[in-house]
Amino acid sequence: MSWLDWVIVFVLNGSVIGFGFYLARSTKSSSDWFLGGRSLPWWGLGLSIFATSIDNADAVSLTGYAYNHGMHIITAFTLASVCGAVLASFLVVPVLYRGGFFTNAEYLETRYGKSIRTISALIQIQYRTSMLGLMIWSIYLMLQGILEFSPIQCWTLIVLLVIFTAAYTTWGGLTSVVWTDALQSLIMMAGGITIFCAVWMASGGWSATIEKLSQSTDAKGQPLINWLHIGQFQDSQSTSPYLIVIGWTIVGLGYYTVNHTQTMRLMGARSLWDMKIATLFGCLLIMPIMIGTTLMGVMGRVLVPEFTEHSGADQLFPYFANQFLAPGFKGLVVAGILSAAISTFDSIGSALSALFTRDIYARWICKDQTEKHYLAVTRWATIGILLMGFLYIPFIVRYDNMIQAFRTLIPIFVTPLFTIYLLGVLTQVPRQSGLVGLIAGSVFGLFGFIDREFVDLEWLSPLLTEKWYAFPCSMIVTTVAMFAAALKWGWLKKEILSEKDMKLSKHNWLSESRESLPRIKDTPFSKPLPQYLNPNWYAILLVMLSFWIIFGLFW
Repeated sequence: MSWLDWVIVFVLNGSVIGFGFYLARSTKSSSDWFLGGRSLPWWGLGLSIFATSIDNADAVSLTGYAYNHGMHIITAFTLASVCGAVLASFLVVPVLYRGGFFTNAEYLETRYGKSIRTISALIQIQYRTSMLGLMIWSIYLMLQGILEFSPIQCWTLIVLLVIFTAAYTTWGGLTSVVWTDALQSLIMMAGGITIFCAVWMASGGWSATIEKLSQSTDAKGQPLINWLHIGQFQDSQSTSPYLIVIGWTIVGLGYYTVNHTQTMRLMGARSLWDMKIATLFGCLLIMPIMIGTTLMGVMGRVLVPEFTEHSGADQLFPYFANQFLAPGFKGLVVAGILSAAISTFDSIGSALSALFTRDIYARWICKDQTEKHYLAVTRWATIGILLMGFLYIPFIVRYDNMIQAFRTLIPIFVTPLFTIYLLGVLTQVPRQSGLVGLIAGSVFGLFGFIDREFVDLEWLSPLLTEKWYAFPCSMIVTTVAMFAAALKWGWLKKEILSEKDMKLSKHNWLSESRESLPRIKDTPFSKPLPQYLNPNWYAILLVMLSFWIIFGLFW
């Protein structure tokens, strides 16, 4: 990169990190650290949701994945993202918000019991630290591909990036994270638009891309134009495109509920209205950026046909940056990638440390300490969480594409846990059903993982364990087990989340911090909400738009 590129990178990313340290001074209490004092407006939360949802691993791996597998992955960032956000912000998280909970796992103790709360926290820590590993590996690929750094230089810079991110996150908590994310989202959008325009012009535009794809086939004779059409693309197993869409949709549905990096933001909203509008705004920003990133992978079929499935498709994004970006523009794109990494680092670090402190440490290990003590533990836990991401690198490098590594882990624990949250809010399954459903779904997920990755278990049908069937089957197994528990122990005969039920029996820091939260607001307005500001209408429009994108524009 040129000196101008380096100046842009250091000025943009350095300013954001400095701003994070500045904001950290205002964090005084656990309510400030964990939930931003429940004072965060919709537009700041929406930008933060965008920045957290799109990380550097998406930018690097998505282009490579689309190069090999076509456009179907946009389901995760359009239809799945929108439906998951609406489900979380309109149905699931408001229950947690009204209950005064600090974490999504905390709710599960009230609904199902202490063991489920702890297991949920552990599953989320495993789930999101694996995502950290993906981001760390994608930064490594980018530094090698774009900057041509040596391995030692790459890992040194990555460790420094993690240290600086951890520093302002540990000090400032959610307030620092959200507002630095908001700034980083602007840098990310500028970088994403820049490289998309460069690749678009290099490919000759839409008409030229369509023409070249129509005239070419892959090594197996499939027309490359199918890469643009979800309903026509055939993978190596000739999987039904509807099944693939269902699989990605389940991933997206669970993302906003099981993933505390998002529920933490929603629970920090200044009102329920802000919570709902923030998720819709965040999804509206996510869709065009991720569609553009995916399209770059398909354009790569025209521009660089030599990037085959086993020759480094994850190197496609760095290749585009090197080949098609002029000085200055390359620095902006690198700054955007680093901003994406920082925004997700701080989000995962703060969210998972909250889970560790409230749902494991304060609940089981050290129950009667001061707020100062628990905030100190949370800050140290943030550093430990960020370092855990490095442990997943050996597993990730086994796969041809990072998204494949991530996708194979989801059905094991995350999908059963999402099913438990969903049934807990929407039905009156008994408390015992939580543990029964989680054990059944997780055992099924583990056998499926072993069957897919290590040993072919002949007694297990491929229809149950194959990578796309695993998602709906995991939900079905968990649901059936929970309903069976309801037949044995009976359905709940009263609302589990009554005000009385939500009070902790023992007066300690966990209960005191919940009592210190500001009162719940339905809207931030002093007057009745006008119909044109009703989030229900915008949710319906966004869901309809996402359906059209998948089953109309790209089908």
